[in-house]
Amino acid sequence: MTTEKLEFYRCEICGNFVQVIMGGGPVMHCCGQEMKHLVANSNDGASLEKHVPVFIKENEGMCEIRVGELPHPMLNEHYIMFIEVISNDKNKMQLQYLYPEQEPKMLLTSDWAKATAKEFCNIHGLWEGHND
Repeated sequence: MTTEKLEFYRCEICGNFVQVIMGGGPVMHCCGQEMKHLVANSNDGASLEKHVPVFIKENEGMCEIRVGELPHPMLNEHYIMFIEVISNDKNKMQLQYLYPEQEPKMLLTSDWAKATAKEFCNIHGLWEGHND
């Protein structure tokens, strides 16, 4: 098994979090064991907390990505750690780290007509939404 471009892996022992920049290498290892490959959730279902990133079109080609239809909590114990947007061809990406008390959103200054947004909740893991 080999890694693929822009996949996420996490060590279940120390919490190390890695994103593959160039794929094709062996599966990632940390703390003497294979790292867990993270697969993004994409359906909030009946959950009270919303995690799926939503693309909101703004004026003049601007776009905003918000986490959830209603803003996700941003507390010290429960918050969105980052939002990342990746073009569908995987040739362009933008990452924004977030911290407690910040709004769970990311402003894009260029057109991302066909893209996937991913976010990581420190409690509920990796989530994605699409702008096709």
